[in-house]
Amino acid sequence: MGDAQITCFNLNCQAPNPETHRFCQQCRTPLPKRYLWLVGKGVEALKPGKLVGERFFVKQERIVLDTQPGLPLPYTEDIADEILPYLRLFPYQLHVPQVYGKLPPHKKGKYKDIWLLEQAPITVTANQKLGKSPALVLLPELTKVWQDALPMRQLNWLWQMANLWQPLESEGVAASLLHPELLRVEGQLIRLLELCRSPAKPSLRQLGKFWWQLIPKAQSEIKKFLEQLCSRMIEEELVNSENLIGELDQILQVVSRSQTCTYQIITLTETGPTRQRNEDACYPPPSPQGVKRGEDSHSPSPTVIVCDGIGGHDGGNVASNLAIETVRECLDKFPQHLDSNHWDLVTLLENAVCDANDRISQRNDQEGRSERQRMGTTLVMAKGYASEVYITHIGDSRAYWITHTGCHQVTLDDDIASREVRLGYALYRESLQQAGTGALIQALGMSSSNHLYPTVQRFIIDEDCIFLLCSDGLSDNDRVEQNWDKEILPVLEKKVSLSTAAANLVEIANTQNGHDNVTVGLVYYQVKDHQQQQKLETGTEEQEITTNSSGGKSTEKNQISQLRTPLLVPPTRQHSLLPLLSGITFLLGLGGLLAYLWIPAIGYRVDALISQIKQQQQPVTITNPPASNNSKPATSLSPGTLIQIKIPSSSTNQTQNKLLLRKSSQPPQDKSIIGSIPDRTILEIERKDLREKERWLLLKVCSLPQIPKSNNLNQKPHQAVPPKFRVIKPGEQGWIKQTEIQPYVVEYSPSESPASLRCYSQDGSAPVN
Repeated sequence: MGDAQITCFNLNCQAPNPETHRFCQQCRTPLPKRYLWLVGKGVEALKPGKLVGERFFVKQERIVLDTQPGLPLPYTEDIADEILPYLRLFPYQLHVPQVYGKLPPHKKGKYKDIWLLEQAPITVTANQKLGKSPALVLLPELTKVWQDALPMRQLNWLWQMANLWQPLESEGVAASLLHPELLRVEGQLIRLLELCRSPAKPSLRQLGKFWWQLIPKAQSEIKKFLEQLCSRMIEEELVNSENLIGELDQILQVVSRSQTCTYQIITLTETGPTRQRNEDACYPPPSPQGVKRGEDSHSPSPTVIVCDGIGGHDGGNVASNLAIETVRECLDKFPQHLDSNHWDLVTLLENAVCDANDRISQRNDQEGRSERQRMGTTLVMAKGYASEVYITHIGDSRAYWITHTGCHQVTLDDDIASREVRLGYALYRESLQQAGTGALIQALGMSSSNHLYPTVQRFIIDEDCIFLLCSDGLSDNDRVEQNWDKEILPVLEKKVSLSTAAANLVEIANTQNGHDNVTVGLVYYQVKDHQQQQKLETGTEEQEITTNSSGGKSTEKNQISQLRTPLLVPPTRQHSLLPLLSGITFLLGLGGLLAYLWIPAIGYRVDALISQIKQQQQPVTITNPPASNNSKPATSLSPGTLIQIKIPSSSTNQTQNKLLLRKSSQPPQDKSIIGSIPDRTILEIERKDLREKERWLLLKVCSLPQIPKSNNLNQKPHQAVPPKFRVIKPGEQGWIKQTEIQPYVVEYSPSESPASLRCYSQDGSAPVN
């Protein structure tokens, strides 16, 4: 059989077209090319050049092309257990391929239960022969390109793997991060070829062993750090992904000083050809010149916000502008430089969105609006700090990340279709075919912030890139995916200005969609690596990195050593820490009592400092991977985690009277106590909040412990002291200080949960997140 023929996406045309054509040769409709990766038993029976199921053309081993992309796939009656992790990891589609559908089984039984994955790490290269279909290759393995990457890129890859560990572990597929053939890279982005399970639950110790193999070809600036980081992972001193991310954050903050990020911002908004008024809003306000670094003294770090007033809801334009006004007021209180804890910054962004929600909700209540009369808005925001970007999102306005190698949607629409996928109930493309699945399940202004779950994602930037924020007036019908390489890629190639690209995108939205308002915000990052420039100019890599020829300032390598002393200080400097230890001990003896009694935060920080100095006193000499010990893992307290309370039997009642859920994290908390948390309660972490330098957790009660019945009729019941407060009930939500509950928390894996365990809201409805 010859080359594939693609049927036109337009159902009124459906003309056959060569694979090499970008548009239908009859109606000029864009022709999407969906190259899919095959997983399942019997894939070796599919030979290149064959058409399978009268639709899928086998391009090469395990890669097929959908020749009828405009037609829906047959509905999947039964979703296999091995496919469920792909669905539940839908929010991580930037790294994890998604299920496109199921291949029709072979009539003679040569193969069955073969699944099609889209967004797999497949790259398309132009064929040198005129008129021939493009060649397909898998993106390179991480281990094959590791040695050629700069220190920032190497750390960025490891940081992404650390962030993926917990969500993959919760679905039993963390072993996917331990197989080199599955770990592919697209520029700075880690992408998995497929997911795999392992008979035994993998640990960070195994990840440390895998990373250990990368050390010999790590860049010299970070090699010592990686040696000691992997040593701690292998020795099981680091067994929590949140702590691992924290270690990488600190070294990233120093290494990022070797590069400079400049940015340019353009925003545009238009009513569109069919709407009477514009319910969209954006910040900064549209201007022909846009905003460049240094030109906006009130915003040293880039900030872009796009809001889309809920269509058909009266007052959508009021809600979108009110949301931007409120968020901007909150951002004015933010630190202008990234010197705070990253988790706290995420909390601040979440709180800014919740404040905007409450302000719109209060306006709705004051005006007596209910149900569909309530005004609301979506929101997507990019907030930059040096080499980092935080994307905050709620609703169906979107953010895309565009680099020289690809365009990636980084936000997930808050609609019914996405919820069905996250819960493992349906495939995404099948869910979209059902009526009403595009309806939003959350937006600003619809209800209390207690039921609002904004998403905040963090990105490390180490190459030129563009973040596109837009309302659905542009993103509908895949207009961004169809046009990014023509309209946005030329900006990265220095062929087109950013303002021209923005104007072209608005024109595409008006002419190819045209059904809604359209708003576009573009943030163009340009990265300059100073160390790389020095290497090119001098050709003396080690001299430029380790010393300063003028004999003046410390180089970047020295700065790294100064930052992470417990990990990076050489053993020969051990004696220099003794005077510091003596001085701190004297200060603690003199003022510790007052600090502990009157200022708890000081006590906490002094404890942390003493712990750090003790670590500095232990020299690290690494020759081979050390043996493991039996230390127990710590617990992640990130949103979405299931936890269980474990209280020692000797202090059950006393502790239970201290573990109290409250209605609010704001004072006075004692007057808003909901109830006490008993031993063996299972809870889900909903949100984190930062109030008066105290971190609070919003918890949802999943289930309470069952008291077993005794088979011994002569056994007397245990005479326990009743709790001072009533016991909480399943479905209730409340706040508690993290410091109060953390000593009694263990992580509760969903894989260990009974099939009936689910967290329900107070009204009895199933969870949506």
